[in-house]
Amino acid sequence: MAAVDLTTHPGHLARRLQQAHYLLWNTMVSEEITSPQFAVLNALVAEPGLDQRTVGERVGLDRSTIAEVISRLGRRGLLDKVRDPQDGRRFLLRLTDDGVRTHRKLTVRTARMNQVFLAPLSDDEQSRFFELIRRVADAAEGLRNPAEPLVTQR
Repeated sequence: MAAVDLTTHPGHLARRLQQAHYLLWNTMVSEEITSPQFAVLNALVAEPGLDQRTVGERVGLDRSTIAEVISRLGRRGLLDKVRDPQDGRRFLLRLTDDGVRTHRKLTVRTARMNQVFLAPLSDDEQSRFFELIRRVADAAEGLRNPAEPLVTQR
């Protein structure tokens, strides 16, 4: 049996990209705030007062993961939960002043990190890269049954 060429396996390449991202994140952005935590802060800067479920949908995190991220950010004092006056079972999320400052600081750092991460690509290649990975990510999020083939959009 011959070995397969893993450079043709998207999962393998995605894992390698994730490892590079994780390394750059920890060295250039933050060892305390994770990339998913930053995504939540960012979502709440864009749309203050979202509920937990909606924030999870906006940043692509499942229910249990978003719950843990929200809990950690709350313990750090970066966001507050307030009961929704329209629905007492729901909580709305807002960044604290410290959360806003943290987001602002990390935004500058993430911009620098992204420059390093994407340095091997020209501006045109970066645009195409984002277009392609966004398309794959969007399609993957919509999968209900991984056994069914994706419909391609060519």
